Amino acid sequence: MVQRIGGFRRKTRFKLQKGIREKGKVSLSKYFQKFEVGDKVCLKAEPSVHKGMYFPRFHGKVGEVSRRRGFCYEVTIKDGNKQKMLIVHPVHMKRE
Repeated sequence: MVQRIGGFRRKTRFKLQKGIREKGKVSLSKYFQKFEVGDKVCLKAEPSVHKGMYFPRFHGKVGEVSRRRGFCYEVTIKDGNKQKMLIVHPVHMKRE
């Protein structure tokens, strides 16, 4: 069987890196923020929290919250001509 080279965070050295003044613990208000269906959100990954992180290709995209799914939210984004649905934890989202 072929061995896979690289994983989920492959080639993301700078994309998933915090700035020097952003380092430290994640604030609880950011971790537990609430969103409503139809809210516009920007996908901005929090590198220190791996749970609920989307695929890094979608970093910086703007999407719309379609519904809640457990602790996370379903966010629909447009990738080229296709609509895609991502499951994202609120710590990786920012209000647009």
